[in-house]
Amino acid sequence: MPSSPDSRWFRQLMERLEDRSAKVAVVGLGYVGLPLAVTHAQAGYTVIGLDDNPKKVEQVNRGQSYIPDVPSQLLREVVDQGKLFATGRYQDLSQADVITICVPTPLTENKEPDLSYILAVADKVRKIMRPGQLVVLESTTYPGTTEEVLQPILETSGLRLGEEFFLAFSPERVDPGNPVYQTHNTPKLLGGVTEFCRRAGERLYRQSLDQVVPVSSPRVAEMAKVFENTYRAVNIALVNEMALLCDRMQIDVWEVLEAAATKPFGIQVFHPGPGVGGHCIPLDPFYLSWKAREYDFPTRFIELAGEINIRMPFFVVEKVQRALNQRRKALNGSKVLLLGVAYKRDVNDERESPALKVYQLLEEAGAQVRYHDPYIPTVKPHPFFRRHIRSVPLTEELLAEVDCVVITTDHSVLDYQWVVDHSPLVVDTRNATRAVRRHRDRIVLL
Repeated sequence: MPSSPDSRWFRQLMERLEDRSAKVAVVGLGYVGLPLAVTHAQAGYTVIGLDDNPKKVEQVNRGQSYIPDVPSQLLREVVDQGKLFATGRYQDLSQADVITICVPTPLTENKEPDLSYILAVADKVRKIMRPGQLVVLESTTYPGTTEEVLQPILETSGLRLGEEFFLAFSPERVDPGNPVYQTHNTPKLLGGVTEFCRRAGERLYRQSLDQVVPVSSPRVAEMAKVFENTYRAVNIALVNEMALLCDRMQIDVWEVLEAAATKPFGIQVFHPGPGVGGHCIPLDPFYLSWKAREYDFPTRFIELAGEINIRMPFFVVEKVQRALNQRRKALNGSKVLLLGVAYKRDVNDERESPALKVYQLLEEAGAQVRYHDPYIPTVKPHPFFRRHIRSVPLTEELLAEVDCVVITTDHSVLDYQWVVDHSPLVVDTRNATRAVRRHRDRIVLL
């Protein structure tokens, strides 16, 4: 490794990043990749977006956004300016100075890390690499992935790390639907494998984003990312367990939380629900627990939180069953409508949504289940939910026909007073009906 920044490839890369003549490739044009690609394009870089889905490639090149956080008008502007184009060909990445990897990192059925997407991309990238390129992994993963998994694959290209190519980890921190914090103004963690790698990564992101937070290594950045989401998962589990206890004690957990939130210090209030969903919170704690086993370190606290959160869809179904029983109806044969299958309010993302587990459990119990979600017209089969289902129109007739409505996602576009007015029974897992005044006797809270 050189002891001072005299590498000509390093100097050339830094100059191109500084004057924005560098071409930036983003692999994976989903909830992370597309906003990042547009942000780099707005900063003046020419961006190559790569995705294996031909439909996404076509939509991007037409300036048609499929991500709510990226307005189509904004996408069309950078496409029309020639600052962003999409492709499905890995050969096109050979012209890029930066290759950013933003692909999914799911879990296997046994709750173990599935790095198959990263491995597939790395294998293709190593074949087209050339001197002077920076590779940045943004996909959330366990500490050690960048150096233990990605680095050895890229080094088979024959290029020398820190001299001829540069490698860093900079975790995505996307919060879909957040009106305040988006890609450009969310502080960006960055850990480089070498000093040159870190400095190149810093130069890239400082040109496009408001704040870059460098750390000493990719492992620190990887651990920080999984800790952020494990923190949320553990606290959500705590409040979910509180909801289970309050149910047993016949105490309104929502009133308890509202009262606790009046304390101006020492508490951050989380909210219970039917479980946890999305691309990070349900997965990252398992990534950390899996890696910890390599060090003979049991993460009992984290694993217990996962167990509690996994339990919540079962509790929701139990709650529905009890509510129907009180009205002299059996769950088996009842008509149930789920309101919302997105994993959180006002997004069109059903990844790992607990609502789908509730749907599955209700069907297994013999209920006739349908759903309405204004953001998700269809749910296609995938490993987490192996059914193809369609959203049904929300009408007065439908509400009157069903035996129970279950609010699994509290989309703000729905009129919950209207829903309660026309429904015989509403099980509310999100406290979406807190402002409802009429017919509160029809509502059963989590």
